[in-house]
Amino acid sequence: MANLNRIKVVLVEQQKTGKWLSVQLGKSTCTVSKWCSNTTQPDLVTLDKIATLLNVDIRELIMPSK
Repeated sequence: MANLNRIKVVLVEQQKTGKWLSVQLGKSTCTVSKWCSNTTQPDLVTLDKIATLLNVDIRELIMPSK
């Protein structure tokens, strides 16, 4: 499966954890882990919330197409 998001990379860059993100969003750590490993993808509303929490443009969380 292609890597579709950069959530894990941005979390590392900001020295935040998946657990921190799961608490902020009210989601399970398992769900956030699946997003970080690109096993599943968050919906667009959740992706927008993640961008807001991390103070980045939503486009920074999505891998560019080649």
